[in-house]
Amino acid sequence: MIRSPLMTVMTDAVMKASRSLKRDFGEVENLQVLAKGPGDFVSKADHKAEEILRASLEKARPGYGFVMEESGVVAGTDESNRWHIDPLDGTHNFLRGIPHWNISVALERDNQFIAGVIYDAAKDELFIAEKGKGAYVNNRRLRVSGRRETPDMLIGMGVPHIGKGGHPLFLKELGAVMSRFANVRRMGSAALDIAYVAAGRMDAYWERGLNTWDFAAGAVMVREAGGTFGTLDGKQPTSAKDVICGNEAGEPALRAVLKTVV
Repeated sequence: MIRSPLMTVMTDAVMKASRSLKRDFGEVENLQVLAKGPGDFVSKADHKAEEILRASLEKARPGYGFVMEESGVVAGTDESNRWHIDPLDGTHNFLRGIPHWNISVALERDNQFIAGVIYDAAKDELFIAEKGKGAYVNNRRLRVSGRRETPDMLIGMGVPHIGKGGHPLFLKELGAVMSRFANVRRMGSAALDIAYVAAGRMDAYWERGLNTWDFAAGAVMVREAGGTFGTLDGKQPTSAKDVICGNEAGEPALRAVLKTVV
């Protein structure tokens, strides 16, 4: 696989940030003995990784705007291009020493997500995708699963955390999904859940109340892996909060089940 200049820029930035987070992850495991927990430490790690990503991307593509989890929206002189950055997706896993977290970077061009990188540093899995050029994990081509029957399908989802709201609706949706599909999974990272759909490890996924940096990179991956990525709130993906994706059969089947919930 020959990487484009754009993908080289994105992967280089992500790998630089990952080195910082890997070191910090080793430290945070040692901090679990503290009664108050390593929350402040992880927050600093998060911000440091974002600073590394922003500096690297600004140097390579000056003028591009940013949509960032920690620093918010930063307008660029180039109004056609914006980076969507999550320096640490799966923060609570990271906080508790669970090795399932990632760095996610996507490029929006003219109101479309066109490229994405998701790096699972703990497992050394690099998911990349670029519009029209396919999706890969560690240079192996990604394809969504071929499952067609709902009783065989594994569904990914996001559980709204305390204070987020939407719990009654989620519980109704979960009940409907559990009655029609083989099983469900929530592993603590929206970006990796979506990447797993692209890899065929799960057959469909939905979550409400996300931000673009949670799913932008994954949206490109699922589509480039032959799947469907859409929204549940009727908005365009570049401004959506509620998203759904899956293989050719899984996404419409999951969408139909969710529509039965009132």
